[in-house]
Amino acid sequence: MTSVTIEQYIEVIYSLENEKGVAHTTDIAAELNIKPPSVTEMLHKLHEMDLIIYEQYHGAKLSNSGKIMAQELMIKHKTLADFFMIIGVDEETADSDACQIEHHVSSKTLKQLNQFIRFVKDGPCDPLWLEHFDYFDKTGDRKNCIYQQK
Repeated sequence: MTSVTIEQYIEVIYSLENEKGVAHTTDIAAELNIKPPSVTEMLHKLHEMDLIIYEQYHGAKLSNSGKIMAQELMIKHKTLADFFMIIGVDEETADSDACQIEHHVSSKTLKQLNQFIRFVKDGPCDPLWLEHFDYFDKTGDRKNCIYQQK
């Protein structure tokens, strides 16, 4: 069982719990596209790890430590999706890519991405370099810049 697998389960349980009040085995299986017996086995392991509260036939809810992990994953996801959208990726793709990458980003990288996003969002309106990047992204050409080296 990898940390990626654990994180995927925690995210799905978090989402289903928020949506339905509890995460049932069949719903988790449908979300992860796996068979219910595999989900049941994993739910027992997550319960042993104190990440969920699980009662067979009644579903699963996140424990306090599971909720903390889920919140940290949501922050990672939002940070990555925000970054991707800043550089011009559409929201749907940014969300999908963030789902894949969030399990592999170090806390050091995440901290720097957060700093960068804060810098961009809190900086002057329409920073020139961001406008230049947008132009480059759309045309493949660089705008003339007095600082550009030849």
